[in-house]
Amino acid sequence: MKKEKRIFGKVLMVLSLLFFYVPILYMIVFSFNSGRSLTNFEGFSLRWYEHMLQNRDMMESLYTTITIALLATVVSTILGTISAIGLSKSRKFLQKIILQLNDFPIMNPEIVTAIGFMLLFITFHVEKGYVTMLLAHIAFCTPYVILSVMPKIRSLDPNLADAAMDLGATPWQALIKVLVPQIMPGIVSGALIAFTMSFDDFIISYFVTGGGVKNLSIMVYTMSKRINPSINAISTLVVVLITVVLVIINVVPMIKERREKKHEKIIG
Repeated sequence: MKKEKRIFGKVLMVLSLLFFYVPILYMIVFSFNSGRSLTNFEGFSLRWYEHMLQNRDMMESLYTTITIALLATVVSTILGTISAIGLSKSRKFLQKIILQLNDFPIMNPEIVTAIGFMLLFITFHVEKGYVTMLLAHIAFCTPYVILSVMPKIRSLDPNLADAAMDLGATPWQALIKVLVPQIMPGIVSGALIAFTMSFDDFIISYFVTGGGVKNLSIMVYTMSKRINPSINAISTLVVVLITVVLVIINVVPMIKERREKKHEKIIG
């Protein structure tokens, strides 16, 4: 019985992986198709990548997506980390209320958040465009950072910063040299979530943008109304970019850890 359950579990896992990754592989393969067909592979070609690079709207949308994702990630990570540290020093009653408020943007349907941002910008007569999209991305990314950093802070000794200051560290040194290194895994995971959420967001971006400013999600949506194999090329580029970032983030700590172990062995 147990053996059958294990086999069923493995089969289910394989089917799940195929369900998620076969469409991506299909898209990557057909991004090199020489013809316009999305079902019949006519031959290897870089035609659609050339078309993508020559398309000004595509390159502008790619630039907008990357810059907004990076800026939103940096700002939301700083805000979220500082907020999480501040909350850890607050009263429990206040901490619970603020954390519940922090969960609202995460639990809310994106369409509700998008309409809320749109009405906010309209009420204050803010011209929609690059800045409004950036502000909206920072706003909905920050709660994810707080959610990632808080568990790491809770696992720390609450007297850690006080001990560092008793030993001569300034409050700034205690924060940067003692607290931040201890919660770095939470900060990195929060930053990755923020970057991913910002990079592929469509609904909120669609409602808060204007003036011809588009990110990749909006660009792909407008292109999907007609057959355009360039969608495969630009989507493949996004997949490769995210994969490279994930590999770097996972490989660098492993290399660092191995070097530290070698250094310890040499010293020992």
